[in-house]
Amino acid sequence: MILCGNPKAQFESHKEEIQDAIQRVLTKGRYINGDEVTAFEREFAAYCEIGFAVGVANGTDALHLALRALDIGPGDEVITVPHTAVATVAAIELTGATPVLVDIERHSYTMDPAQFERAITEKTKAVIPVHIYGQPSDMDRINAIACNNGISVIEDCAQAHGARYKGKRVGSLGRIGCFSFYPTKNLGAIGDGGGVVTNDPVLAEKLVLLREYGWKERYVSLIPGLNSRLDELQAAILRVKLRTLDADNKRRGEIACKYHGAFKELSLETPTVREEVVSAFHLYVIRLKNRDTVQKKLSDLGIGALIHYPVPIHLQPAYHGRIKHNGLPETEHAAMEILSLPMYPELSDQEVEQVIEAVKAALR
Repeated sequence: MILCGNPKAQFESHKEEIQDAIQRVLTKGRYINGDEVTAFEREFAAYCEIGFAVGVANGTDALHLALRALDIGPGDEVITVPHTAVATVAAIELTGATPVLVDIERHSYTMDPAQFERAITEKTKAVIPVHIYGQPSDMDRINAIACNNGISVIEDCAQAHGARYKGKRVGSLGRIGCFSFYPTKNLGAIGDGGGVVTNDPVLAEKLVLLREYGWKERYVSLIPGLNSRLDELQAAILRVKLRTLDADNKRRGEIACKYHGAFKELSLETPTVREEVVSAFHLYVIRLKNRDTVQKKLSDLGIGALIHYPVPIHLQPAYHGRIKHNGLPETEHAAMEILSLPMYPELSDQEVEQVIEAVKAALR
């Protein structure tokens, strides 16, 4: 079976370096808030071309702490999209704020700026555009609308490590950028991990306090915080993988080009990449009317195609009927037609050809 994503393959490709990094941490004997976390934060900030990075426990906490750093809480509204991992909305609710959902653009699957503008009220304090599948959102329009309305922009970069929008790295385009280092991500740990980036030194300092009980001095809380630390082992592993992230993303782009070329005459829709954008191609998502039938045929042919995401957040049992929105037709249509094909840098050319031939066979 060719899997849709394969974090074990990435471990194998960096096996010796990762094992050396783990051994280094174990030998040092400092497992929380040590040199590896500090070094990774410095290196990741440089990679994102931004001033500060703060390691946290996971991507959900990255969003939660970003909102907390901006003093967003009960009575406030935060606008985002329903076509995302549930973590985006869960993080908003963790602050006590109210999530407001707006629809996506038909071809990019990212936030529709016009819908964002219509949803703004006097309670709106932040917007979270999601760079879904590695495709940056329309940040010029989103930033302009946000600026005109005094709204903070928090980028959800969980699927877009290394992507660029008009030459700039994602994470540097809003007030705060939030990353997940879940194992399947373009930059993935071997376990949970997350990070927050910003150019604002005041926000960076507040994030450091928030991730560890509000401590500046140990055991003395200056502000209410929580326990959301990136541990030394994961930081050391991430430092290894960060060195090859651009090369890995380039390989993802090469695989996407092979898919594009092979599928252009088939009865399916291939991903559209926004102009002046470099996608990180976290996922390669096609769109077709008979999605469920094709997915079953692909599985029978040994191809692990998945759906990201099959149920929009506003239709999930935990949120159905209680999330504010004004209709989300593009999201609902997409959920019925999208299908993610295998996409990770360790795929061989032969495996890519196997996927291509299986897709052609499934459509016959």
